[in-house]
Amino acid sequence: MEAVIEVIDLVKEYTIAKKGRGLRGSLKSLLFPQKTKVNGVDGISFSIAPGEIVGYIGPNGAGKSTTIKMLTGILHPTSGSIKVCGISPQADRKAVVGKLGVVFGQRTQLYWDLRLGESFELLRRIYQVDKATYEENMAVLGDVLKLNDFIDTPVRQLSLGQRMRGDLAAAMLHSPSVLFLDEPTIGLDADAKHAIRDFIKEMNRKMGLTVILTTHDLDDVEQLCSRLVVVNHGKVVEDGPIDSIIGKLTPHRLLVVELERPCDDLSHPAATIIKQEGLKVWYQFEKVRVTAAELISDLSQKLPIQDLSVKEPDIEDAIRAVYKGY
Repeated sequence: MEAVIEVIDLVKEYTIAKKGRGLRGSLKSLLFPQKTKVNGVDGISFSIAPGEIVGYIGPNGAGKSTTIKMLTGILHPTSGSIKVCGISPQADRKAVVGKLGVVFGQRTQLYWDLRLGESFELLRRIYQVDKATYEENMAVLGDVLKLNDFIDTPVRQLSLGQRMRGDLAAAMLHSPSVLFLDEPTIGLDADAKHAIRDFIKEMNRKMGLTVILTTHDLDDVEQLCSRLVVVNHGKVVEDGPIDSIIGKLTPHRLLVVELERPCDDLSHPAATIIKQEGLKVWYQFEKVRVTAAELISDLSQKLPIQDLSVKEPDIEDAIRAVYKGY
């Protein structure tokens, strides 16, 4: 299947001027500026197939926003190539923008002094969406995002959750093929987050929408994304299915055992006791050495077990391991 987004050896170089301390340093910097070059993005390559929901994540300063700005044509790369829907965003940005929807959690494309419905109508004219398509899209978006309750409310009077739903609708009015989401649930309560996640999954299911999600909310990643692209220091450090990344970066599992009575020998050759509180014992083990079932079976033969539970690593553990390792 042809990739909807293809990035090859992408580099974005910035020139940074160093400024000295105090008045003397300022004068010296003005007369004899010292400049260094840094790569905000340093040789990134990846491709995204139609209909994928991909988490594009990394710590602050990793190069996420710079990459997204180049994918949408806002910035030009220093070198490398980008194709979005087969088109270069830099060579023909107008054509690319017509195929993209973008939502920034801390910014809005709605018009502050207009009613929400008037903002949609204005965007319809900007994107040159015909009336029939607009009404059809609004019917779907209004139903999924529950817009009718506040569509006649001025944007300035909307709650944060309502405004985010309005921004999502605005990004989808022109039936884009690709949706970029930058922190779409930032600052929202649990109900609003749930509604937005449901909307993203519904649009992906109904329209085959390709979604690139940039977020620090690991619940968003875990509930929406089947694949992660992790960047740090301008480079891709991990790219693959969420489960495989978790398995690779967090090979350890935990078995928590609660005993009926104290025992002298709690050891197991394939597990390490990392914690003990009274009758509760925490075992850490690697699944490549011993499975949870085998460990439970072995311990059950020597220990009076009252209760037990196995803790699988989660996405937060995996991402923390990525950040720490790079």
